[in-house]
Amino acid sequence: MLKLMADFASRFNARINLDEKFVLKKDNKYFLLNNELKKLISKDFFYAGEYLGKTRKGRFFPSFNLLRMIAQVEANKISVNEKAAWLFICGRDIFRQGIVKVVGSNEKGDYTLILNHHGECLGFGMIQRHLYGKGNEVSVRNILDIGDFLRRESSTY
Repeated sequence: MLKLMADFASRFNARINLDEKFVLKKDNKYFLLNNELKKLISKDFFYAGEYLGKTRKGRFFPSFNLLRMIAQVEANKISVNEKAAWLFICGRDIFRQGIVKVVGSNEKGDYTLILNHHGECLGFGMIQRHLYGKGNEVSVRNILDIGDFLRRESSTY
């Protein structure tokens, strides 16, 4: 069960330590609970503790709780300026000129977390080309950002 999350974290060159006895699977969703909360829930709970993500068709889809956990350890991360942060949460890719700081890998195809100037995780993307230098090319392709939920909600009305 934890292998899915460990494999996902490894895409960022990160390691997370989750104790399997605190991770509970409900249908295709994973939750992190403490001992006290585990004692209180019933088998038919809807949501409990911290939501970690879900699996669909054999693929793992992380929650923002899990992304924040990965952001707290050594991992591939880039910090972006305010304009790039706003564009990213609107679903846009990251251009080279918006990158302020790079931590970890700079290899094409690697996943990287996107952080704002406060160090808050805004989502993640895939590195498309070298992150340093001049030019206005897409450097990180947006895969998931915190604005995704709002964009999905607005399309239902």
